[in-house]
Amino acid sequence: MQLETVIYERKDEIAIIRLNRPKVLNAQNRQIVGDFLAALKEAQADAEVKAVIVKGEGRAFSSGDDLSEDKHATVEEGLAAIETMQDTTRTMLRMGKPIIAAVHGYALGAGCEWAMDCDIRIAAEGTKFGFPETNVGGTVTNAGTKLLPLLVGLGRAKELVFTNEMIDAKQAEQWGLVNKVVPLEELDKTAMDMAKKIAQNSTLAIYLSKRALNQGAYQDFEQTLELETRDAMVAFSTLEAAERAKAALLRTKKK
Repeated sequence: MQLETVIYERKDEIAIIRLNRPKVLNAQNRQIVGDFLAALKEAQADAEVKAVIVKGEGRAFSSGDDLSEDKHATVEEGLAAIETMQDTTRTMLRMGKPIIAAVHGYALGAGCEWAMDCDIRIAAEGTKFGFPETNVGGTVTNAGTKLLPLLVGLGRAKELVFTNEMIDAKQAEQWGLVNKVVPLEELDKTAMDMAKKIAQNSTLAIYLSKRALNQGAYQDFEQTLELETRDAMVAFSTLEAAERAKAALLRTKKK
């Protein structure tokens, strides 16, 4: 499968999806969102795939929203872009195959949300997690407003979102945001070993178990996604959001 901003490959029964915009720390623009969704659907449709690994090329998993992308879209275009983003979450949550996030460098904003959409998160030592959305005039999407409190608790979720402070992999593990922390050089092997262990089990039993666990813990996701889409459209349409995004982009260029 040939995509411009995502690398898709299959090793035996394991599909590997690599976010591939390393020069911008795999920041998410419309193209990578569309490519990622296409790769997820490819893994879902392939009957030979038993488990999926998602990772980032270069120095990060994903730094979140690409603030350099032209935001001068119509309301309809903006809504369509957000809905495509939300569709990546719908696909991951509904996929009957377990998805493992192998996270390193940075998992910020929508990047952290994509990691949370996966079933299991393995992080390299030193990885930074955070939610900068409110600092740039945006809001959390990808069902993050439901998943983050479920993983770390409501109080800690509010602290992360309201303050924009980042936490490292060790603290993320302590809070329940990630399952396991390993040295960077062991990240790929650890994720692959876990995927292979999962692949040895009954495909049907895994599918039914994932569905039951998600239904039990994550009910009303569709309502969450719809609310997030509305909030994101309202937030991103303001002059303040445009000014904050511009300021954040300038700060990034100065580093």
